[in-house]
Amino acid sequence: METVESILAKIYDAIDDKIGQDIVILNIGKVSSLCDYFVIATGSSSRQVKAIADSVEDEMTKIDIEPRGKEGITSQSWVLLDYGDIMVHIFDEENRGFYNLEKLWKDAPYVERDELA
Repeated sequence: METVESILAKIYDAIDDKIGQDIVILNIGKVSSLCDYFVIATGSSSRQVKAIADSVEDEMTKIDIEPRGKEGITSQSWVLLDYGDIMVHIFDEENRGFYNLEKLWKDAPYVERDELA
């Protein structure tokens, strides 16, 4: 059985493998009941946003975890993968700045990659 921390580590590494930029993990559960964690990353192009999303999905499928929902796959400017306790947001550069989730959820503590399994 995977822990939330090991799942977060796999998601982080899947994003990093596709050269995702500015990867941030926020512990949303400390400030909201929406979910426990947001993972936020940036792709430099719509193609890279899709490649990152595909990489995350592939890694989660390997451990028998499928997203509850997916949004933005066709637009590829902001892809949301909903894994229940973990929501993965992959933005292009323009939308990452526009939506600025880190500022919106500024009270949520950051989680560093080296804190994970």
